[in-house]
Amino acid sequence: MSWGTELWDQFDNLEKHTQWGIDILEKYIKFVKERTDIELSYAKQLRNLSKKYQPKKNSKEEEEYKYTACKAFLSTLNEMNDYAGQHEVISENMTSQITVDLMRYVQELKQERKSNFHDGRKAQQHIETCWKQLESSKRRFERDCKEADRAQQYFEKMDADINVTKADVEKARQQAQLRHQMAEDSKAEYSSILQRFNQEQWEYYHTHIPNIFQKIQEMEERRIVRIGESMKTYAEVDRQVIPIIGKCLDGIVKAAESIDQKNDSQLVVEAYKSGFEPPGDIEFEDYTQPMKRTVSENSLSSSKEGKPELKFGGKSRGKLWPFIKKNKSPKQQKEPLSHRFNEFMTSKPKIHCFRSLKRGLSLKLGATPEDFSNLPPEQRRKKLQQKVDDLNKEIQKETDQRDAITKMKDVYLKNPQMGDPASLDHKLAEVTQNIERLRLETQKFEAWLAEVEGRLPARSEQARRQSGMYDGQTHQTVTNCAQDRESPDGSYTEEQSQESELKVLATDFDDEFDDEEPLPAIGTCKALYTFEGQNEGTISVVEGEMLSVIEEDKGDGWTRIRRNEDEEGYVPTSYVEVYLDKNAKGAKTYI
Repeated sequence: MSWGTELWDQFDNLEKHTQWGIDILEKYIKFVKERTDIELSYAKQLRNLSKKYQPKKNSKEEEEYKYTACKAFLSTLNEMNDYAGQHEVISENMTSQITVDLMRYVQELKQERKSNFHDGRKAQQHIETCWKQLESSKRRFERDCKEADRAQQYFEKMDADINVTKADVEKARQQAQLRHQMAEDSKAEYSSILQRFNQEQWEYYHTHIPNIFQKIQEMEERRIVRIGESMKTYAEVDRQVIPIIGKCLDGIVKAAESIDQKNDSQLVVEAYKSGFEPPGDIEFEDYTQPMKRTVSENSLSSSKEGKPELKFGGKSRGKLWPFIKKNKSPKQQKEPLSHRFNEFMTSKPKIHCFRSLKRGLSLKLGATPEDFSNLPPEQRRKKLQQKVDDLNKEIQKETDQRDAITKMKDVYLKNPQMGDPASLDHKLAEVTQNIERLRLETQKFEAWLAEVEGRLPARSEQARRQSGMYDGQTHQTVTNCAQDRESPDGSYTEEQSQESELKVLATDFDDEFDDEEPLPAIGTCKALYTFEGQNEGTISVVEGEMLSVIEEDKGDGWTRIRRNEDEEGYVPTSYVEVYLDKNAKGAKTYI
C-alpha cells in the first residue's frame, strides 16, 4: 500500500489530511499542558491544606500534638505534603517528556510537510508547463497544415488559369512549397514535444509524485507513532509515582495504627493531675445532744495538734470571712457553726481569701507567676522541671560559645596576625555574665522544684494519702487563710506565715457572722460592666446599676457593696466607678 500509487490524483486531499494530523497533535499537546496545570494546582492546594492544619509554633496547638492521635494527624499532614510533591513530579515530567518534546516535533513536522508539498507543487507546475508547450506546438502544427493546404489549393488554381502569368504561378508554387515545409517543421516539433511530454508525464505519475507522496506518507506515519509513544509516556509518568504515592498512603495507615488510646489517656492524667487528694469521710455529728461538737479535724473548737484557741483581731472583724453571705433577716434562726462549716466543706471549690482571689484574677488577666504558684502541685512540678531543663540547655549553649571564644582567643594569642585577642574580652565577659545569670535562675527554679517535690507525697504512700491528706489541708485552710497553699480552687500560693495564727471559739465564730450590725454606706458606685458573682461572698451586678458602697478597696482589688439593704457582697473594683462620701468615716479622697 502506497499513497503514491493509490492516491496519485489526491494531492489536495492529502494536503488537507496532513494538516488535520498536525492539528490533532497540537490538540494533544494542549491537553497534556492543561493536565500539568491541573497537577500543579492540585499540588499547591494540597500543600496549602497541609500547611493550614499544621500546628503553629510556640502555641497551645503545638502542645496538643503530644497525643498519639494528634501525632498521627500530623504524620498524615506530612504525608499529604509528600503526596502533593508527587503530583508536582507528574507535572514536571509531563512537561519535559511530552509537552516540550512534542512542541519541537510539531515545528519539525510542519517544516517537513511544507517542503514535501512544495516539491509536489513544483512537479505539478513543471508538468503543466510541458502540457502547455505541447498544446502550443499542436496548435501551431494544425495552423501550418491548414496554411499549407490553402497555399497548395491556390497554386493549383493559379496553374490552371491560362490568364495568369508564369511568374505568378511560380510565386504561388514557391509559396505552397514554403507552407508545406513549415507544416513539416511544425509536425516534427509537435512530435518531439509530444514525446518529451509523454516522458515527463510518465516520470511525473510514476516517479516524482510517488516519491513525494511516499515521503508524505512516512511523515504522517511517524506523526501517528509519535503521538502513540507520547500517550505511553503519559501513562508511564503516572505509573512511576504510584509506588511513592503508595508509600505515602502506607505512612498514613502506619500513623493511624500507631494511635494508642491508653497512652493518650495517661497523657491526660499527666497533663491535668493536680496532686490534691480527695476529701476524707465526714464524721457524723449527733444533734440529739444540744450543741455537741464532734471532736474531729472538721471542728473549729478543738484540734489534734492541741493548738490554742482561735481569736479574731479587731481589724479582722467583718473581713476575715468575706465569702460567706450574711442574712440579716431577724426571722432566720441561728444555725450552728457545724452546719456552716459542713456546707463550706462540701460545696464546690471556692477561693478562700483575698490573696488567692487576687492570684485567680491576675491569672485571668494573663499574668502568670514566675514560680507557677497558680498551678496545682503536680502541674507546677512539671512546669518547673521543664523550666530547669530549658535553662540547662541555655547554659550549655552559652558554655559552648564561651569555649569557642576562649579557643579563638588562644589562637589570636599564638598568631597575633590573625586578630587582636583583646577584641574578644568584651564578648567573653558578656557570655560569662550570661552563664552566671542563667545559673542563678536555675538555682532559683531548682529550689522551687525541690520545695514542690518535698511537699508532694511519695508515690509509694498513695494508700496512706487517700485517708488523711485532705483533712490536714482543710484544717489548715480554716485556721490560717494566708497559709492556704493548696486550696481547692486550683491556686497554689507560695506565701507562708508562721508568725501568728488566728484563733477563735466556735461560739465566737457564730456571733461574728450572725450578730454583727450592718455596716453603714460610705458612698455609691455605678457598675461599668456586668459581673456574674459565682463564688461565695461575691454579688452579681448589671452594667449601669447603682449600688451602695459599704467597704472600699483595701488594696486587694475588691469593693464591698450592698443592694436593697439585705443583699451585699464583693465585686472587682475595676468593674465599678466609686463615688465616696467625703463626710463618711474612713472615706479616702481619690484624685
